[in-house]
Parts: sequence; C-alpha cells; structure tokens
Amino acid sequence: MAKSTIELDATDRRILRALQRDGRMAVTAIADQVGLSATPCLRRIKRLEETGVIARYAAVIDAGRVGLPIQAFVQVALSSHAEEVATAFHKALAAREEVIAAYAMSGGMDYMLHVMATDFDAYAEFALKALLRMPGVKETRSSFVLTALKPPGALPL
Repeated sequence: MAKSTIELDATDRRILRALQRDGRMAVTAIADQVGLSATPCLRRIKRLEETGVIARYAAVIDAGRVGLPIQAFVQVALSSHAEEVATAFHKALAAREEVIAAYAMSGGMDYMLHVMATDFDAYAEFALKALLRMPGVKETRSSFVLTALKPPGALPL
C-alpha cells in the first residue's frame, strides 16, 4: 500500500539531508546550513515530523562492537498465502529481536529478513528452533554478509 507523497521544496530537502547526517544537530546549526533563521527552520522540522516524513530519530550502532557480528539475509517462502497464515507469520516475526527488518517480496520467495546474531551457533538456534517453526514457513535460504561494502545510509534527497 503506497503512502501519499509529501511536497518537499529545496529547503526541506536540505534540512532532511542535514538531519540524516546528524540527527542530533541543533536547530540553529541546521538553520545556518540551509539559510533560514531558527524559528522557520524549527517550524519546517516540526511539519516534517508531524507529516511522517521524519519517522523517528535513532542512533546508528556498530553491530560488531556490541557483539552482533553475524548478519544474514534470509529468504522465506510460505506454504500458503492465506491471510491467517501470513498474519500468524507476521506476529511470530515481530516477537523475534534477531529479525531487525522484514520485507514482503515479489519473485520466488515471499519474504526477505535481515537477521543479526552473536555467532553462527546463535543463528542456527534461531533458524532451526524459531524460524523453521513459524506458522506457514515452507522453505528458507540464508546468505551471510561477509563484509558491508555500502551499509545502509542516507536517502538520496
């Protein structure tokens, strides 16, 4: 389901680029960068938050430094596309903190999961005792990240 697009002018885009680089940047610093005074800049930021363009603020954490060096992308096929099966699968996914992102996909598999683990044993435990036992799971394929060539970054505004 597509979300409605919000009209953004060049100044809004400059504000968003600044916040993507540093979400803790002071409004006065952002205002200086984009050529506004602080009050109109803050009004624009509030509008971007209220309209959902800015969905949330978060810290970018180095997974390896906090003991999560194993990343896997897991393709999942369900045995049925019935609404109750998908709903039960979604609920089971939401309960697993190892799954940091999940996407419904087109193509040969139904879902793509981004999974983090402390080591391969922990990943195997998740895959064998949780994922393969989730409602409707018919097949999975795991691919492990060897190195992040271009980790997730800013949107191309």
